[in-house]
Amino acid sequence: MTTTFLKKASKTPETETASAQKVVGEMLEAINADGEKAVLAYAKQLDGWDNEVVLSRAEIDRRSAEVPDTVKKDIDFAIKQVSNFAIAQRNSLKEFSTELHPGVIAGQRVVPVNVAGCYAPAGRYAHIASAYMGVATAKAAGVSTVVACSGPFRGGPMHPYLLYAFDKAGADVIMTLGGVQAIAAMAYGLFTGKPADVIVGPGNKYVAEAKRALYGKVGIDVFAGPSEVAVIADDSADAAIVASDLVGQAEHGHESPAWLFTTSPALAKEVMKRVPELIDALPPTARDAAGSAWRDYGEVIVCDTREEMAAISDHYASEHLEVHARDLDWWLANLTCYGSLFLGEETTVAYGDKASGPNHVLPTKGAAKYSGGLSVHKFMKTLTWQRMTREAARDIGEVTARISRLEGMEAHARTADDRLAKYFPGQDFLKGQPVSV
Repeated sequence: MTTTFLKKASKTPETETASAQKVVGEMLEAINADGEKAVLAYAKQLDGWDNEVVLSRAEIDRRSAEVPDTVKKDIDFAIKQVSNFAIAQRNSLKEFSTELHPGVIAGQRVVPVNVAGCYAPAGRYAHIASAYMGVATAKAAGVSTVVACSGPFRGGPMHPYLLYAFDKAGADVIMTLGGVQAIAAMAYGLFTGKPADVIVGPGNKYVAEAKRALYGKVGIDVFAGPSEVAVIADDSADAAIVASDLVGQAEHGHESPAWLFTTSPALAKEVMKRVPELIDALPPTARDAAGSAWRDYGEVIVCDTREEMAAISDHYASEHLEVHARDLDWWLANLTCYGSLFLGEETTVAYGDKASGPNHVLPTKGAAKYSGGLSVHKFMKTLTWQRMTREAARDIGEVTARISRLEGMEAHARTADDRLAKYFPGQDFLKGQPVSV
C-alpha cells in the first residue's frame, strides 16, 4: 500500500482528554456525597444558574410560545424524520421463540429501558438537533420516562428553540442543567427520583468523561470525543463541495478532525487551497474553531487505489464518512468502519446532523470499529427466556451434571441431580464423577 500525507495532523483527540479526568472525578465525588445541593452549587458556579432546575408545564408552554412558527415547522419536520427512522429500527427487532431440542423452548423478548436521560449541550450554539435526536429516539423505543437536560444559554434560561425540541420530541421531564452536573443528576435520579438506566447525547470533553466514569452504573450511547469527518474522493469529485464539507464539520470545535482520502493529487491540492479560504470567510466564532481544527487535526492522504482508500478509511473509522466517488454500491459493500455513511455528493453530513433521519450521535476516536451510533437499540434490552418439559429436562440435566462436574462445580451438578431424581425416580443416569475437593 502506498499512501502519501500531503497534510498530517499535529494532534489527536486523545491528547486532549486526560485533563478532564481529574476535574470530573472530583465533581462526581462531590455530587455523590451531597446530591442536589452539590448540583445546584455547580450550576451556579459554572453556568451562573440560580433558578429552578425542573421546568414546569406552564414555563415550557410560555417559552415555547416565543418560538416562531417557521422554526416550529422545521423542528417538527426533523423530529418526524428521526422518529420514523427510529420506528423502522424498532420494527427490525423481533421477538421469537424456537425449539432447540425436543421439549426445550427458548426465546427473546425486546423490552425498552424504563428511564432514559437525554443530554443536549448549550455552549456557543443552540444545539436543537441534539435535543430531538435523543428524546425522539428514546420515545420511539417505548421508554416510559425520558429526562432531558441542557444548560442555560449564554447566561440565561435554556434556549427556547432547544426547549421546544425537547418538549415536542416527547420529553417527560426537562431540566435546566448543563455539563457534568447534568449527567450526574440524571444518573443519580436527582430532582426526579428516577435514576436513568441509559444516558445519551453529545457534549464537551467533561460531559464525555462524566459518561465514561458513570458507565456501568448506567448505560451510555458511545464513548464520545470531538466530532470527526472523513471524505473519500476520486477524480470525479468536486473539490469545492469536498472542501465545503470538510469545513462544515471542522466548525464543531477546535479539536474536530477533518480528513480527506483521495486517489487524485490534483483534487487534494485544490481542496487544500480552498479550505483555508472557506475558513477565512466564516463568522468569527466558526472561523476560530474551524481554523484551529484544520491546522491541528486536518489530514490529506493520497492513495493509489480505491482499495487503499477503503483500507485507510476503515483504519481511521471516522464518525462521519462521505463518499464522493464512482460506483457508490461498491463503497457501500466494502466499507465497514464508520459511524454513519453518506454516499454521493447529493448527501452531506449536515443533512444527517439535522434532518435526514438517521441519528447524529455517533462513535468517535476509532470506536466505529466496534460500535454503531445512537439508535433505538441503545434503549432496548433483548431478554432471553426458556422453558422445557420434564422429558427435555432429562437430556439437559444429564449433560449439565457431567459438564458441571468436569468444571469442578458440584453444587451446579446437584441442581440437575435433584431434578432427575424427582422426575425419574429409580432410573440411573450418567452424571459424572462427584467433585470431592
